[in-house]
Amino acid sequence: MAGASGVTGDAGAVALSKQDLREVTGFAAACAEAVLGVFEADRPGDTRPREALAAAWAFAGGGERGKPLRDTAWAALKAAKSAETPAASEAARAAMAAAGAAYLHPLAKATQVKHILGSGAHAARAAELAAGDDPGRADELVGQAVRRATPAVVDVLERFPAAPAGGGRVGELTRVLDAALRSRTGTGEPA
Repeated sequence: MAGASGVTGDAGAVALSKQDLREVTGFAAACAEAVLGVFEADRPGDTRPREALAAAWAFAGGGERGKPLRDTAWAALKAAKSAETPAASEAARAAMAAAGAAYLHPLAKATQVKHILGSGAHAARAAELAAGDDPGRADELVGQAVRRATPAVVDVLERFPAAPAGGGRVGELTRVLDAALRSRTGTGEPA
């Protein structure tokens, strides 16, 4: 049985329900959707990131977590690798991370935070790059993600250790988003 922290009696295990996974996946899909146009402007005929988002939304809305979700996530990653610009690549990675959010593992490891926040961080980096590497645009997208996160998403996030070090600019944005979401619960701001 899980305590208030979400950590179960098993060492290193985190309690996660299917509804928790749906909440996180819906949050991730909304983050990625904000920059889907960046990819589609670069590769208008490539629907792989859009299909990954559709699969993520389907799961978030009550669908099953299965092969189609995994397949669209991998396809979005391939789309990221074929993008013409770094901004489009990051936008496709945001879609890949949204579909991958459904596969958050119940392990108390900092690396699992990437399943929760990776889509938001990749979306922020995509917006930043699309705006000529303007960090103000990344800040705007991080702020949108913070406002978009439901109390359920923050609750799931707080069951895990803080985001890990490393990961370049996307890792930095992940840590900024992580810290902002964790600080909401102590400020009187709605989580």
